[in-house]
Amino acid sequence: MVLRYIGFDQAQNTRVYKFDGGAEDKSSTRFAVSIDMALFLRHHVGIQEGPTLCAQKLTADFEAQHRGEHELTNEDLAAHAAERTAAKARKENHHRGTSGGANRSRLRRPSRGGGGRS
Repeated sequence: MVLRYIGFDQAQNTRVYKFDGGAEDKSSTRFAVSIDMALFLRHHVGIQEGPTLCAQKLTADFEAQHRGEHELTNEDLAAHAAERTAAKARKENHHRGTSGGANRSRLRRPSRGGGGRS
């Protein structure tokens, strides 16, 4: 199924992200994923990540053959935040390993000033 994000509705502190799901037979079904907006703040997740996270949630729900309403939960955002933190740590460790002092060149640039020895 191909998901296409079509927008959101918001009532109070709940945002509902809407998607059209296109099947192979060209039929289309509307899906919605709700989330308590406070969860974005609690887990330091940008609101702009909402559509992507919801599409991932829908895909996981489809694979699990989940029927009924779809919701991004506290556990979903906690898992996303933990994965983001782990990815950042892996990236920092990779950069530390390749840019440490032992790998730096010992060559020095010549000075530009005219005060050199003759």
